[in-house]
Amino acid sequence: MIVTEVKQGDFIKISYTAKLEDGTIIDTTDEKIAKEYGLYNENARYGDIVIVVGEGNVVRGLDEELVGKEVGFKGKIVVPPEKAFGRYDPKKREIVSIRKFPERPRPGQKVRLGNRVGIVERVIGRRAIVDFNHPLAGKTLIFEVEIKEKVEDLAEKIKALFVMYTGLDVEVEVEDKTVRVIPPRGASLNQVFIIGKYDAISRAFKYTDVEKIEIVERFSREEEKKFIEAAKEEAAEKEDEEGEGLQEVKSEESSEKSEEARKAEEKSED
Repeated sequence: MIVTEVKQGDFIKISYTAKLEDGTIIDTTDEKIAKEYGLYNENARYGDIVIVVGEGNVVRGLDEELVGKEVGFKGKIVVPPEKAFGRYDPKKREIVSIRKFPERPRPGQKVRLGNRVGIVERVIGRRAIVDFNHPLAGKTLIFEVEIKEKVEDLAEKIKALFVMYTGLDVEVEVEDKTVRVIPPRGASLNQVFIIGKYDAISRAFKYTDVEKIEIVERFSREEEKKFIEAAKEEAAEKEDEEGEGLQEVKSEESSEKSEEARKAEEKSED
């Protein structure tokens, strides 16, 4: 039996569920668990994920502990605060004038001030106490992890990198050491893709032996026809919604006018 150990720079497919020491689940790649524990996000991806070991695609403590594990490993990895989201720093709790906020803050509200994000703890008169620590600062994390496989296929590696850094699924064609990446329609207008593709490309050169990467836009008559039909349907639905909204407004205006007329009639009778 061949034993495959995980090394720095390996592309591996994993699944995990992260908990706090008291058992509270805070993150998972399992959609069923996410829904069960109220963590589900319709914009998130669920299922096994591919990461590059040592690249920081997961918290540092987990990243480090994956090295040396065997493919097929299934178990718990405990990550201390200093290798997760840092120790809790009391100095990051600050008193801030409410004039710094666009609107009066509320306890529990997540706020951004400059380049910092914090949680409002209390509001006292004209001041608010804001905690700029990460919500998980000072917490030990327990990961239930399974290392599913080591990814060897070059096309799969490139696809994974583009998902990591752009959030989009792409098609990949490989010819010798040249890779063609075909992004989905509209990617050229997607700011996340425009910026993230450079990160994906730089990691591809760093972790694979690819010599050339081409980003290719492709259009077909059939796809264009489907896109136009979908756009027309969306526009029609929007028009119907706006029409319904307009009818409601007109109905309300008519009711208001009727009420005004009734009041005027009563006044004239008096």
